[in-house]
Amino acid sequence: MKIKRILVSQPKPDTDKSPYFDLAEKNNVIVDFRPFIHVEPVSAKEFRQQKINLLEHTAVIFTSKTAIDHFFRIAESLRLVIPNTMKYFCISEAAAHYLQKYIVYRKRKIFVSTGKFDDLADELAKHKGENFFLPLSDPHKPEIPRKFNKMKIKYSKAILYRTVSSDLSDLKDVNYDILVFYSPSGIASLFHNFPDFKQNNTRIATFGNSTLKAVKDAGLSVDIKAPAPQAPSMTMALENFIRKENKP
Repeated sequence: MKIKRILVSQPKPDTDKSPYFDLAEKNNVIVDFRPFIHVEPVSAKEFRQQKINLLEHTAVIFTSKTAIDHFFRIAESLRLVIPNTMKYFCISEAAAHYLQKYIVYRKRKIFVSTGKFDDLADELAKHKGENFFLPLSDPHKPEIPRKFNKMKIKYSKAILYRTVSSDLSDLKDVNYDILVFYSPSGIASLFHNFPDFKQNNTRIATFGNSTLKAVKDAGLSVDIKAPAPQAPSMTMALENFIRKENKP
């Protein structure tokens, strides 16, 4: 079966320069976007029930831009003024630059990792005198707090936001040749919305090992995997597959 329609389980890109638009044009396919999950904030009341005092901490660890948003949201809702002495440890440059939305970047102590958690852990180990705060989502990768527990650092963790399934009921009668998933939560949302989902001729594309595992655990087959040596990005993996399937 030739590939004609693709559904990406993420929000539509903000920029026209997304490689997904190039993919659609070059291969004459339709690419739709629909987030399968969305984020809901934890209220100030719920946060208080976790018995965490943000101002007792001297450093914050950010593993995503979303964590940054909800850290400062909670601080504002509690009418807390985050001191200028607070240190920020960011898993990537993108997250570190995003901090400028909330703080004067050049006047703060900001430590940036390479995007890999192990490298971030190495950076944290150099600052064992700090009292770290780790904002998390529900659910979150269990290996993150697990690794922190093994490290000899002082830290607290708290749930600041939840990742929940979006309502996809309007897609019930819409058929796609490829479904693209970037997280296990997307797979959970698929079955939350469509408990009787059957794969049939639908191809499934996954990004990352945890998403791949979630698909297989759900009893589905994976046709397109990324990253891979020949396809470091999802769009490259899709293009390779489409060219093979759609060749005359």
